[in-house]
Amino acid sequence: MSSNINVLQVIPKLGFGGAETGCYDIAHYLPENNCKSFIVTSGGELIKFVDKEKVKIIKLPVNSKNPLLILFNGIALIAIIFFYNIQIVHARSRAPAWSCLIATKLTGRKFVTTFHGTYNFNNRLKKIYNSVMIKSDLIIAGSNFIFSHIKENYSEYLNVKKKFLVIFRGINVDYFDASTKIEADENKLLKSWEINEKKKIILMPGRLTSWKGQELFLESINLVNIQLGYEAFYAVILGSDQGRDLYKKKLFRLSEQYRITNQIKFIDNCKDMALAYKVSDIVISASIEPEAFGRVAVEAQSMQKLIIASDIGGSRETVIDEKTGFLFKSGNAKSLSEKILKALSLDELTLQSMGARGRKNVVEKFNVEKMCFSTYSEYKKLII
Repeated sequence: MSSNINVLQVIPKLGFGGAETGCYDIAHYLPENNCKSFIVTSGGELIKFVDKEKVKIIKLPVNSKNPLLILFNGIALIAIIFFYNIQIVHARSRAPAWSCLIATKLTGRKFVTTFHGTYNFNNRLKKIYNSVMIKSDLIIAGSNFIFSHIKENYSEYLNVKKKFLVIFRGINVDYFDASTKIEADENKLLKSWEINEKKKIILMPGRLTSWKGQELFLESINLVNIQLGYEAFYAVILGSDQGRDLYKKKLFRLSEQYRITNQIKFIDNCKDMALAYKVSDIVISASIEPEAFGRVAVEAQSMQKLIIASDIGGSRETVIDEKTGFLFKSGNAKSLSEKILKALSLDELTLQSMGARGRKNVVEKFNVEKMCFSTYSEYKKLII
């Protein structure tokens, strides 16, 4: 059969998160395979990077949880489906998924959802709201952890006739490639970070929010310093507070309390994350709640950097403990400090060997081409 498929992806906002970049990658992969690609979103910084000749962007308030707007969006999607002859509608979040469910039921089109996270629920109503993500013809989980989470918590909503599978998120291994970075750019970045001494750099990327574990990280740095008796490295916390001023101030106070203000660098953003990984020696992912996938761990490995990550969620699938990095006991600063000390003690040959294994791990399992091909293949199966 012809591979021509018209696919509409619906996402609240096209930013730089895992769900958003996955949407972006699929949207640009489809036209390369003779498919037409559409995205409905409310906006977002990533829109300016979309190739408008390949991907049609349509703006609707699909970021809203207002029931009236969800209904309005559903009606608007019906019009879009008929006008552009859409065959598959792929929702990547709960509120727009309800609009997509309405539109696909009334138009008879195929409905796909990707379950991107462990959506919280503390009552029956919230659980019903979340359950829209498994009312589709094809349910995609971003990791085995998410697959298990759905089966454990939403079994009463699962329909055995609907397809349910894991497609791992992928990253651009050509972008996250250490060999593409030049020394002049590395030196420029270090200068902007005000790092001048030849010390190792421990990098912790991620937005500033308590569940990402920045407080735990600061505590572990203090424990490492106590053990070593001196400040042997710089620690960089890289991420925006996204308006969480009080939390950022709390982190500043903690660094003062531990007397590590000269050692800690707080960096709001970095336009070239691959370069940030390249100048670092060790990368930390200290989330105290399970990551659905854990992009930091995968990006770090792709850049051949040693990753130390919490032993929960997606990291247990993406990090090969003791081979491409280390897993530490989640929420335990002492455990993290022990792994940091172990990493600091490794010789250069061992670090290079672990880095090479990490790169191989990502290229084989978590590259964006594999994710896009797997998703596209499932699209085709739906309309046979």
